[in-house]
Amino acid sequence: MSSQKFYSLLHAFFVPLVVLAAIPLYLLLVTLHQSSFSMVIVYGSVLFGSYDLLSETLVSLIKKQFALDYIAILAIVVALITQQYIVAMVIALMTATGQKLEQYGAASAKASLTKLIDRLPRQVLVIGENQQQTSTPLDNVTVGQTILVRKGEVVGLDGILQEDIALLDEASLTGEAYPVEKYQNDAIRSGTINTGNPFTIQVTQNSTNSTYTKIIALVKSAQEEKAPLIRLADKYSTYFTFITAVIAAAAYIHTPSLTSILAVLVVATPCPLILATPIALLGGVNAAAKKRIIIKKLASIESLDKVQEIVFDKTGTITLGKPVVTEFQTNATSLSSDKLLAIAASIERNSLHPLASAIVNFANEKKVAHLQAKDVKETVGKGISGVIERKTYLLSKLPSDQEAMRIGLFEKKKLLATFTFTDEVKTTSKSIINQLTRMGLSLAILTGDKLSVTKRLVDQLGIDATVKAELSPQDKQEIVKNMKSKGKTVAMVGDGINDAPALAMADVGIVFSNQEQTAATDAADIVILGGNFSLVLQTVLGAKRTITIAKQSIFWGIGMSIAAMICAAWGLIPPLYGAILQEVIDVVVIINALRAAK
Repeated sequence: MSSQKFYSLLHAFFVPLVVLAAIPLYLLLVTLHQSSFSMVIVYGSVLFGSYDLLSETLVSLIKKQFALDYIAILAIVVALITQQYIVAMVIALMTATGQKLEQYGAASAKASLTKLIDRLPRQVLVIGENQQQTSTPLDNVTVGQTILVRKGEVVGLDGILQEDIALLDEASLTGEAYPVEKYQNDAIRSGTINTGNPFTIQVTQNSTNSTYTKIIALVKSAQEEKAPLIRLADKYSTYFTFITAVIAAAAYIHTPSLTSILAVLVVATPCPLILATPIALLGGVNAAAKKRIIIKKLASIESLDKVQEIVFDKTGTITLGKPVVTEFQTNATSLSSDKLLAIAASIERNSLHPLASAIVNFANEKKVAHLQAKDVKETVGKGISGVIERKTYLLSKLPSDQEAMRIGLFEKKKLLATFTFTDEVKTTSKSIINQLTRMGLSLAILTGDKLSVTKRLVDQLGIDATVKAELSPQDKQEIVKNMKSKGKTVAMVGDGINDAPALAMADVGIVFSNQEQTAATDAADIVILGGNFSLVLQTVLGAKRTITIAKQSIFWGIGMSIAAMICAAWGLIPPLYGAILQEVIDVVVIINALRAAK
C-alpha cells in the first residue's frame, strides 16, 4: 500500500480510530482508580463517535421524517444508564465505523465518474501573435482563440481544425474503437485524444459549454441525486422497528432487566438498511459509467427495474440514424471509380448535410485519396459544387420513385456516378430486441417516418411490436402518457430533439447521445454515449442487477439482525459481543452491496 493511500485511509477512518483508542485508555484509568477522568473519556468518545448519528437524527426530527437511527441511539442511552460503558463505547465505535465505511464505499463507487473530470487538462497552450505559445487556464480561454493540442493530449475545448489532417481517439464520447481522421475545418470535440501529430484548433465553445463539460454535468447530477431505495429502506425500517420492540419486550419478560433489553437493541442497530442502498446504487452508476452509460437520476434505476413496456424511436435508435451509401455506380467515363469517389468526397467534405457525411465515410472506408477542392459552393435544394484539378463538379439529388435516396455526380450536365443511400438497421438491433422480448417486456415503435418503411423494418427484425408511424413529437408524448395512464411503467428510448417530450413523459427516458448535450439529453434520465444499441439491454440488466443486490443486502442484513436479536433475547449473546456481531453483519452487507460496482 502506498503512503498516500495509507494516509487517505487514516483520514477517512479518523473518528473510529479515536474511539477505538479511547477504550484501552478508559480501562487503564479505571485500573488506576481515576473515575472522574474515565467518565470524561467515556462520554467524550461516545459523543465524538456518535456525533454524525445524532446530528442526522436531529435533522430527521426537524423535517418530521422517520429516522433509522433511533434504535442505535436508544442502545447507547440504555448502555450508559446501566453503566455498561464499554458497550456504549463499542456501539459508538461500530456506528462511526459503519458511517465511515458507507462514505468510503460511496467514494470508491464514484471513482470512475470522478476520472471523467480528471481527464480534462487544467491548462492549454494558446497561440498568440507571432505564434507565441502561452499556457492558459482552461476557463480563461475565449471563443475565437487558437490552441495547440500536442500528441497524446486530451482536447480541452471544442473547436475547428486548422491543419490539413488530424488523428483522434473518440472512444470516450462515441465508443468508436479506431482512430478517426479529421480534416481542415472539421469540428473537434473536447474529451477526445490526439493520437497523431500536433494540431491547432480555433475555439468555438468556452469551457462552460464544451461537449465534455456537459457530459461531466450529467455525471454530477447523478452523484447528487438522492437514492430512491433509501425511501424503500425507510419503509422496511418501520417493520424492523416494530419487530425489535416485540423482541425487546419478550426479552424483558424473560429476564426483567435493562441489560436484556440492551442486548437486543445492540444487535438491532439497523445499519444494513442505512448502508446497503446508497452503496449498491452508486456502485450501479459506477458500473454503468464504465460502459459509457451515464445515469443522471438514481431514481431511474429503481424505475427501470419495474419497466413493463419499452418504447423505441426508429431513426437513430434502432437504425443508424444517418444515411449510408449502399450502392455506388459509375457511368461511362475515363475516370476510375476511385477517382470519382475521391472527387465526390473531397467536395462533400465541406458540407454538413447527412448525405455528404455518408459519402465521406464511404470514401474513407474505400481508402481513396483526399483531393483539394476549391471554390466550393452549396445551394440549398440544388446541391454542392467545387473545382478539382481545374474542372467543376456538381453533386445534386436525383429524382427517384423508390424510398431510397439517390445523389448524382455531374461534370457540367454529364452524369458521372450515382450514390444510393439507406438508413441501415444497427447490427445488434434484432438480437437485443428479441432478448428484451424474452424478458417479458412489451415493445412499441414510435416514429415520424412513413408507415410502410416502419413496417418493413419490423418485418426485417422479425419482432412482435406495436407500430405507430408518421407521428409528431406531441403525438409520441401523448401515446406514452396513455400507456402510463393504464398503470404501465414505461421506458422510452430515443436519440433526437423530436423525442424529448416523450422522453420526459416516460418513467425512464434513455437517449443515445453522439454529440453535445441537446434537449433530448436534458429530458432523459439515462444517457448512452455513442450509438451502441446493445447498451440498451446492458442498461436494463444493470438496473435489475443493482436493485437485486440492494434488496439482497437489505433483507440479508435484516434477517441476520433478527436472528441475532432472538439469540440475545434468550441471553445467548451479551451486549458487548452483540455490538461486535452487529459490526460483522454490517461488513457482510457492505461487501455484498459493493458487488454492484463490478
